[in-house]
Amino acid sequence: MKRQGTFPFTAIIGQDTMKKALVLNVVNPKLGGVLIQGEKGTAKSTAVRALADLLPPRRCIKGCRFHCDPDDRANWCDECHEKYDHEEPPVEMLPMKVVELPVSATEDRVVGTLDIEAAIREGKRSFETGILADANRNILYVDEINLLDDHVVDVLLDSAAMGINTVEREGISYSHPARFSLVGTMNPEEGDIRPQLLDRFALSVKVAGEQDPEKRAEIIKRRLAYEADPEPFLKQWKDEQAKEVRRIERAMKLLPQVTVSNDILLLAARISITLGVDGHRADITLIKTAETIAAVAGHTEVTKEDIREASRLVLPHRMRRRPFEEQTLDWTEVDKVIDDEA
Repeated sequence: MKRQGTFPFTAIIGQDTMKKALVLNVVNPKLGGVLIQGEKGTAKSTAVRALADLLPPRRCIKGCRFHCDPDDRANWCDECHEKYDHEEPPVEMLPMKVVELPVSATEDRVVGTLDIEAAIREGKRSFETGILADANRNILYVDEINLLDDHVVDVLLDSAAMGINTVEREGISYSHPARFSLVGTMNPEEGDIRPQLLDRFALSVKVAGEQDPEKRAEIIKRRLAYEADPEPFLKQWKDEQAKEVRRIERAMKLLPQVTVSNDILLLAARISITLGVDGHRADITLIKTAETIAAVAGHTEVTKEDIREASRLVLPHRMRRRPFEEQTLDWTEVDKVIDDEA
């Protein structure tokens, strides 16, 4: 039977922290993505792929291969600059999407390729886009990200740091914007992830199988119903899906209005100092995440509780650890810092 659509995001039972982390990255694409770690069969891939149905449309320059933002000229591709630097570009509304990067993808497939013969013959650059071009202003999803080839990991690190993908061949180079939210899933039993790549994720979540018998039975029931006949199952969840889309859109509109007091900034700094977190990226990400949590909750001022929730997502993978040491975090230290604040 022909499958129609993906399993609905709102029909996934449990895994609330994982779903929240994914939604936060939709509401605020500047967060920088999420790493989801867990055993097989815990709805990691299902949740990420289901997210595609909740992604809101956004303004894009019509016909642009990189879906440039018409309101963000500083990050336009060269082609848009050549066409529209002195005039208003045509605009179309396109939905965000989840772009998958297979673990087996070659470097050329990821970054794109330059046609050297065309450059020599016609004297102009001819670029065939890759996965990073498609991922610009979208969500880039890598399943089993810990098994990704080192060369591809290096490319992802460069693009994530600079927001630009540059391809160089035979003295000819081509650059284009590559700003994306990186979502990775992995089973820790199959190998670790490079520390440099781990640090690029804004948030991290660990998931496990549901231990409540009734909930497990409901998971089986919903999955079998979906596989037996997807269309009526998707219709059954249509209203819940629409409700979640509206919640995301409201949060996106509210996010620019969210404010952070000096007391909250100091609190974020104290938490990082108490835990001995390296660098300042954790502090900044903690605040950005708390702002987004506030927007999703529907209030415009970041609270201590927003910081508390954000800390659970931002800090676990940033803790220093020794080789062969389990990465654990005593949340009582964080809670003490938060609760001690007047």
